[in-house]
Amino acid sequence: MAQPPSRADITGLILAGGQGSRMGGVDKGLQTWRGHALIDHVIARLRPQVASLLISANRHLEEYGRRGAPVVTDATEDHPGPLAGILAGLQATRTEWLAVAPCDAPRLPEDLVARLARGLTRTARATVVTRADPAGTHRIEPVCCLLATDLATDLAAYLEGGQRKVEPWLRRHATPVPFDTPADADAFANFNTLADLRD
Repeated sequence: MAQPPSRADITGLILAGGQGSRMGGVDKGLQTWRGHALIDHVIARLRPQVASLLISANRHLEEYGRRGAPVVTDATEDHPGPLAGILAGLQATRTEWLAVAPCDAPRLPEDLVARLARGLTRTARATVVTRADPAGTHRIEPVCCLLATDLATDLAAYLEGGQRKVEPWLRRHATPVPFDTPADADAFANFNTLADLRD
């Protein structure tokens, strides 16, 4: 790619459609941390990096709608996981690119989208955050990625074929982008339990 896509070319999607099973079934994005709902922290981080925002949610739609961003829902009632929310975002956006982030990572880098955009190669249609684990092996953060919206057809076929796992689908399409600076150390920490909210 000669030049990375600009902010004007990118819509942000915040995934808040999960079942919150590890939090006892509560709606994770609406849980409070440091005085604000988790999703509000993510909105504050992501909104300045993109042209517009979408929120993927499957309950409390009115509450999420108060955030000033369109809310998209899964097309199927079985809620097959994050890929269904990503597909809804790919189908709803009007820009060429979609930057995806989870609702439970309130410390995302303020340059997340720009770094993912710079990681695009000439032929790549996606990039994904990778992090080094203590053994030095890089693992991906599958719901922190930048996707070309023309991947919607491929993703729809993947889901229709009964596939649900995010990582295998992303590995087919995405170029890994390392996020291993000291400032990135806590940037992708997920809040998975109610105890995490006491930080």
